[in-house]
Amino acid sequence: VPKDMKLAAKYYTAAAQAGYPQASYNLGVMHANGKGVPKDMKLAAKYYTAAAEAGRPEANFALGVLHKKGEGVPKDMKLAAKYYMAAAEAGHPKATLNL
Repeated sequence: VPKDMKLAAKYYTAAAQAGYPQASYNLGVMHANGKGVPKDMKLAAKYYTAAAEAGRPEANFALGVLHKKGEGVPKDMKLAAKYYMAAAEAGHPKATLNL
């Protein structure tokens, strides 16, 4: 089966709307990198937030990065630390390096 990122985005969107946090995280990654969808850091933050609220450590880590850099969200080091801490507490291996 050939790789089709636009089709993947379509299915991830349906899954995210149905409440699957991994799909929300995957859409965040796609929007952050412009793969299969236009690059849009605000949408990346939206999807990462949905996944983080459902407990996905990689989404908390990604939100920490966005808040640290001010990409798609206002730059906020306190919020970055909050998201890094949540990711670290959930076992994300890189999160503690950013605290």
